[in-house]
Amino acid sequence: MRLRIAIAASAVLTALIGSAGVAATAHAGPRSDLAAVVRQLLITRSKASPLPAPEPQVNIAGRTTSTWGFGTAVLVAPKVAGAYPEGWLFIAYRDRAGWTAALEGERAFADLASRSPILSSEERKVFGVDRTRAEALDRRTGLRLPYANGQTWTLTGGPHPMSTSVRSSIDLSGGDGKVLSARAGLAYTMCSSNKGWIRVVHDRGWATDYYHLEGNLKVSGKRIGDGVFLGNIGNDVSCGGSSTGAHVHFSLRYKNKYVAINGHAVGKWVIRQTAKSYEGYALHGSERADVGDGLYNYGRLGFRQGIVDTDGGGSSIHRAGPGTSYAAVGESADGDTLDIVCSARGETHTGRDGVKTNLWSKLKDGSYVSDAFLWTGRSDPVNGWCP
Repeated sequence: MRLRIAIAASAVLTALIGSAGVAATAHAGPRSDLAAVVRQLLITRSKASPLPAPEPQVNIAGRTTSTWGFGTAVLVAPKVAGAYPEGWLFIAYRDRAGWTAALEGERAFADLASRSPILSSEERKVFGVDRTRAEALDRRTGLRLPYANGQTWTLTGGPHPMSTSVRSSIDLSGGDGKVLSARAGLAYTMCSSNKGWIRVVHDRGWATDYYHLEGNLKVSGKRIGDGVFLGNIGNDVSCGGSSTGAHVHFSLRYKNKYVAINGHAVGKWVIRQTAKSYEGYALHGSERADVGDGLYNYGRLGFRQGIVDTDGGGSSIHRAGPGTSYAAVGESADGDTLDIVCSARGETHTGRDGVKTNLWSKLKDGSYVSDAFLWTGRSDPVNGWCP
């Protein structure tokens, strides 16, 4: 949704902002006008919310000028169980007619971001891409779990929502309590209190959210690396919702919106949802961790790697060619990580969930492994076809 409004009178401005908004007069400055326009965007969005009247919250970044605006926009949820806030970055431009503002996920956002002088060159590169177009399914996130590699934390909540009905999130707790970035990217604090909620925007269209944090960073576009401290697990509900025990509510976003975390790999665990929210489990090969079990952080899965999944344990046999008629030349244990050189068609095999494939991955030593027993996140080659 793209909104363009010129505000010239306090009555109109007050109507847009509402009683909880910033007081304004007929001579309101550009920042006040901008807040009103973005609030109206949020009010329009809230009409689709199943929960009662979420509170619009606009947080204007300090780099905003008289002609360009940037910040975060949040629909604050009621502080009750089952309620979740929803938030976006926004970009805006002001000319004689007034402010034109757009939220993440809109084509206008990409257009404005690509030419805004108040964004960094990296922000223009990341946000200036129109990601509304359809793309082939690719579940390779390149994410680690949001805590130190080698630590084991508890999966306290299986796939459940963050704002929408999509089960984009899991709850994690334990270890040293230090929440770390799941991958490098641009970090933003979402709530106006500068507490609780951080979003990290990665490359390739991915982003991750971290909610309920305490002692978190206060950032607005800072470039952070993989594994950087974001905050401690906590019970903060500055943007609404509820928390009944210190944890991080970890959410997955793709192409500027929440996506089901089901079937995606994080820390070399493939997250799986079941019938009800907060239930579910995670798979590392054939190793299964249910809610209440520990998740060892194996680190990120590379985009040209696969996790051996024999669907029951044991080993996957390496062959001299793409089929069982070729000699066995080695094996890999269930859960091993393999580097893939290229892919070839061969003998069809059936893997987990009854999925059949004739794709085989060639490894660095020249041997082949059936993709029926290898999780890569794609149904086609992750490193091109073999010559």
